[in-house]
Amino acid sequence: MTDTGSEVVTYEVHGPTAIIRLNRPQYRNAQNSKVTYALDAAFTRAVDEDQVKAIVLAGNGDHFCAGHDIGSPERDIHESFERKAVIWWDHVGAQGVDSRFARESEVYLGMCRRWREIPKPTIAMVQGACIAGGLMLAWSCDFIVASDDAFFQDPVVMMGIPGVEFFSHPWVTNPRAAKEWLYTGDRMPAARAHELGMVNHVVPRAELEEHTLQIAERIARMPRLGLALTKKAVNQAEDLQGLRAGMDSVFGLHHAAHAHNAEVQGDSLAGVDVKKIRDEEKK
Repeated sequence: MTDTGSEVVTYEVHGPTAIIRLNRPQYRNAQNSKVTYALDAAFTRAVDEDQVKAIVLAGNGDHFCAGHDIGSPERDIHESFERKAVIWWDHVGAQGVDSRFARESEVYLGMCRRWREIPKPTIAMVQGACIAGGLMLAWSCDFIVASDDAFFQDPVVMMGIPGVEFFSHPWVTNPRAAKEWLYTGDRMPAARAHELGMVNHVVPRAELEEHTLQIAERIARMPRLGLALTKKAVNQAEDLQGLRAGMDSVFGLHHAAHAHNAEVQGDSLAGVDVKKIRDEEKK
């Protein structure tokens, strides 16, 4: 196993498949900016390596990804970020929307859109928690293979925010399911996600990696250009169904909610942290 120059992401190749793993298991693989750019470097490496025909995104440990880092000691929200997905000024030292909009346009929404366009097939291999920002990472991939103990959740309505930045909910499920899921903040079991079409396969945890790699190897037999053009064709069809425009409109609502929270409560997250989310789940 080799890494990408950062311990927060690992990179390995199995035959024609690159496996990129989030590597912050002590924080349930919560995503900070360091993770974002390590992921981007790993994806770029996989695209550039000719022997890699398919890419699997996974998480080390018990969980795929518990979302954006909103409270670990390594949270880096106030640090400078690279600008690869969008061209904007640095947010460090800026205030209010000037800071939040710049950061989230780049590190969250922009990067997920960038990864959605990776020309090689990408598979999210999900076990355990796939929450909020974790959904964004999985949804950036072409499809999802989940273990039978996986669950999916977007609890940010608790913060007064209408879903995560990469707002795919009505497209990956359906509008009524998306409303119920967001309104309640409940966990969606892998079996239900499969029923709704968000997940392609659900397998026992012990078989997750083997099953995912078998699919990747089957995909790898197809011609590279054919796969890339097919991916572009389906993505374009999805955008014609309103996905990209819908994300843009909801991103504005997302930041209106952040601004409201900051003005009324003095905190853009409305005082919600990991502990409060977990406490709410126990009720």
